[in-house]
Amino acid sequence: MTTVSRTPAVLAFVRSALVGLAASILVLAPSGFAPQASAGPLNTAPPPSGPPTTGYWEVALDGGVFAYGDAPFYGSMGGQALNGAIKGIVATPDGRGYWLFASDGGVFAFGDAPFLGSPAVPSNARIPSASIAGMATTPDGKGYWLVNASGDVSAFGDAADLGGVGGMNLNKPIIGIAATADGKGIWLVASDGGVFAYGDAPFYGSMGGQPLNQPITGIESDTAAGGYWLVAYDGGLFNFHAGYSCGSLGGQGYSGVVGMALNAPNLGYWLVTSDGSIFALAGFCDTPYYGDISGAHLDAPVVAVAQS
Repeated sequence: MTTVSRTPAVLAFVRSALVGLAASILVLAPSGFAPQASAGPLNTAPPPSGPPTTGYWEVALDGGVFAYGDAPFYGSMGGQALNGAIKGIVATPDGRGYWLFASDGGVFAFGDAPFLGSPAVPSNARIPSASIAGMATTPDGKGYWLVNASGDVSAFGDAADLGGVGGMNLNKPIIGIAATADGKGIWLVASDGGVFAYGDAPFYGSMGGQPLNQPITGIESDTAAGGYWLVAYDGGLFNFHAGYSCGSLGGQGYSGVVGMALNAPNLGYWLVTSDGSIFALAGFCDTPYYGDISGAHLDAPVVAVAQS
């Protein structure tokens, strides 16, 4: 596969923060966001001295990949012809590779990520109900699931066929999928916050039927705690039997949050917005901020983030 290298640009802005005991933090927001006083602590300080011990990748709608911290760049689909838009990025369990997946079901493997199959049908990119919405990997990285907006789940490699909500009358489309730590269960989430559990995945609750300021844009499995997080377009976070909460952007006037990644096995997490801004939620956590692609010219918006 021919790939095009995309080198991250130097940040075009500097975030500064005044931090005090139990004080709020003033964030100088990136272009397109109004400055807000955030009650959720943001880690804007440089990472600890010495080589980074973790990192993350951002991926754009056109398949461009941008690597930060200790995350290696293994390739991208930037500049390549695609039948469907890239919807997300999933890291391999050892962090030495990643998959990109597209709305038409196309799967693109980089690094040590194996290509195990794809439900790709070119016309899917033009049929909203058949558009691929999410992807999750098995614990050994030798299998994965893809789910479409209707809730149909396709399993590949050693991923078990655990079912899905395909055929059910959904209030809102499915937008994401996450797997349990043992790979024997999956959760699906809809944009209204409805959560559907299969296999050995326990149902710990959802935001379905609850008032939301903005729709849900992603789900992240907390394999240590056994639960899951939901993230909304305004940066609101909803914890269901997941780990320690390090704050959120909800209620601070932000928008454009398209995904999150956990800083496993440490505390904390990163949120990413469509302009490429990374927000490292800190609080009593130790989430490092390694930079982001915001402020640079992007050919397409950022759609997801994954931990290396």
